[in-house]
Amino acid sequence: MSSTPHDPFYSSPFGPFYRRHTPYMVQPEYRIYEMNKRLQSRTEDSDNLWWDAFATEFFEDDATLTLSFCLEDGPKRYTIGRTLIPRYFSTVFEGGVTDLYYVLKHSKESYHNSSITVDCDQCVMVTQHGKPMFTKVCTEGRLILEFTFDDLMRIKTWHFTIRQYRELVPRSILAMHAQDPQVLDQLSKNITRMGLTNFTLNYLRLCVILEPMQELMSRHKTYNLSPRDCLKTCLFQKWQRMVAPPEPTRQPTTKRRKRKNSTSSTSNSSAGNAANSTSSKKKTTAANLSLSSQGLGATLNRSLNPGRDGDLCQSTAVTPAGQFKEKH
Repeated sequence: MSSTPHDPFYSSPFGPFYRRHTPYMVQPEYRIYEMNKRLQSRTEDSDNLWWDAFATEFFEDDATLTLSFCLEDGPKRYTIGRTLIPRYFSTVFEGGVTDLYYVLKHSKESYHNSSITVDCDQCVMVTQHGKPMFTKVCTEGRLILEFTFDDLMRIKTWHFTIRQYRELVPRSILAMHAQDPQVLDQLSKNITRMGLTNFTLNYLRLCVILEPMQELMSRHKTYNLSPRDCLKTCLFQKWQRMVAPPEPTRQPTTKRRKRKNSTSSTSNSSAGNAANSTSSKKKTTAANLSLSSQGLGATLNRSLNPGRDGDLCQSTAVTPAGQFKEKH
């Protein structure tokens, strides 16, 4: 009997050490590997349809791509939407790049209910340039990706923060032009800015203008309207959103507040009047009680000012019988 050669990495499904392979959707780094393979399969004849298919395969419909880096004039941050992502990758190759791939090292994964986040602090974007000279550029930075937790596992957010870059020139090229100072001076100059070509940087600057115009472009493509009509309809709808909704919500609030204040003021005034009336009633009743308690024994003295001729002062008193008696 011939026995098959023993493979140390083979594990029988009936053995005690057999483990099932991890499902596809929990391997987000494998999606980056597939994206690198797809970018390497690009040809010179790849048109806009090819790039749209590429973006549809690896990016969600509402995906965003953000690049952060620092240039000579200060820090920059560009964010583009899903419709502009295909053009971004195509501009990388239009700037003289022949190969593009991403290398993730020591990435951390966190799982949520509907998404998976990959945080790689040591990400390297490698671009191989064929013109103006043969150069390999390694752009290092931090890459944060958010994938949807489903079977497609497409990228929802892409944020690449560039820290530094290196441009590598082969020694063979330096040896060939060792005696030519002009070529050596040209080789010593950088062909990129923070690892990005001028084509890509110009496109990112243009995206600052193109991103707000996406609504106009989609309306023009859907309804086949002129640019002026698209602008009018978009501005009218935006004006309706800003003006129309707040009106019904503001009116009842102001009315309710006024009613509450009026009712509270009237209740306070009525309560104050009632308190004043009751206090006045109490005072009158107290005065009447004091007078009645004195009874007929109270005397009322009325004095007359003495006249010039020495008139006598008279006083009138009230007797218990209720009769008046004069005293001299």
